[in-house]
Amino acid sequence: MARPFLLHLCLFLSCLGCSAPRVSGPTRPPAIAADLFAPFAADLTRIVAAARADRGAFEKLSQLCDGIGNRLSGSQGLERAVAWAQAVLRADGLTNVHAEPVTVTHWLRGQESLELLTPRSAPLTMLGLGGSVATPPDGLVAEVVVVHDEQELKALADRVRGRIVLFDNPMPAYTPELGAHYGETVRFRGHGAALAGKLGAVAVLVRSVTARSLATPHTGNTRYDEAVPPIPAAAIATEDAALLSRLAASGETVTVRLKMQARTVGTAVSANVLAELPGRELPEQIVVIGGHLDSWDVGQGAHDDGAGCAMAMQAVALLKRLGIQPRRTIRVVLWTNEENGLAGAKAYAQVHAEELAQHVAALEADSGAFQPEALTVEIEDAEHQAKAALQLAQLVKLLPQMRLTIRQNGSGADVAALKSANVPLVGLVMESSTYFDYHHTAADTLDKVDPALLAEGEALFAALAYVLAQWPGELGE
Repeated sequence: MARPFLLHLCLFLSCLGCSAPRVSGPTRPPAIAADLFAPFAADLTRIVAAARADRGAFEKLSQLCDGIGNRLSGSQGLERAVAWAQAVLRADGLTNVHAEPVTVTHWLRGQESLELLTPRSAPLTMLGLGGSVATPPDGLVAEVVVVHDEQELKALADRVRGRIVLFDNPMPAYTPELGAHYGETVRFRGHGAALAGKLGAVAVLVRSVTARSLATPHTGNTRYDEAVPPIPAAAIATEDAALLSRLAASGETVTVRLKMQARTVGTAVSANVLAELPGRELPEQIVVIGGHLDSWDVGQGAHDDGAGCAMAMQAVALLKRLGIQPRRTIRVVLWTNEENGLAGAKAYAQVHAEELAQHVAALEADSGAFQPEALTVEIEDAEHQAKAALQLAQLVKLLPQMRLTIRQNGSGADVAALKSANVPLVGLVMESSTYFDYHHTAADTLDKVDPALLAEGEALFAALAYVLAQWPGELGE
């Protein structure tokens, strides 16, 4: 990323040629030297080998998951995690360890239940969606209208008023070619309540966003439309969604009782946690690496995103232990409130606005502790983004036994707040064939994490952070 002087110079030079005719034609990809990162090959081999032999990330994740547990914004668990992270980072010898206060939404789940009343009586498995409002104290009893997409909701609009809408939109099975289909199916979790509420529904149920389930519901945040009265919203296990769909399709009248005590009690004070491995020559220039410290209020937040935090923390601890001090500063940032507000990401961008021109890259891991599969790169300037993708492709060729693809666009929810400042953003993408089996559930626990794969993520974090902090050039320039 260009420094302010260079930006002004480039603008001046471009203005000199404003009147010159432009030649149209195919855009040529920028030339990238094949040996761009060759001087770092030996160091990369050393870093990756040390990380693969290290179990420090798993030890940190164990402390976070088993010692603290889940960490929803506003909870005591998140407060304990903020204090724990600072203590661990200080013990690892990092500098400028501190917490930066962030005001976050404080939502409480309360007691909740869902019961099938007709055509037979049976308990159903559910989890209220984050941000949902409550039902009346005695619950809501209403007929269920089943829809599979927006078009079907529109077609059945005259039946929705006074009823509970179930969005039964199955997630297709994962394939290596098409991935996990998360983006295709999560929309009803986010906007289903607003869509159904606009038509007069009294509540909404959403099929859990997963292709596989053992009666395990998946929570997540829902969003209301200010112009539509909010209605209670819950996720139900895929098995129960399929049951209600079959009953409705057979002509049965499906009636349920939904009880939820969910409420937003205002705001609370949380914090982002920061720590640094200072640069030896250009300490004012910063490479950010991190994940989000908060989680949902079920399970332990092991894959989402305790793993990303542990990888980042241990990656910098490893470089410190190896005696590596690159030219630029590597800053660990553990963001708060990613799950239900992104307040931590927004606060970081605001607090550090004046130094964002000195951020040479921001790396985020938020896709679990699985085999690293790809790197995404995203920069506000499209030409720089294309060049950065080619640079990263050269870099990953030097990582021992890693087979990573490079994808343009997409980075991470937290680092995305830095895009408008033209900070190069890099996302660490893990193989996701099983990630959505656990995502946002009570099953996202430490036993689902392979220590060797967690160490592989640590190795990738450490290697990328080291090169981007040590390399004389800058990503995308």
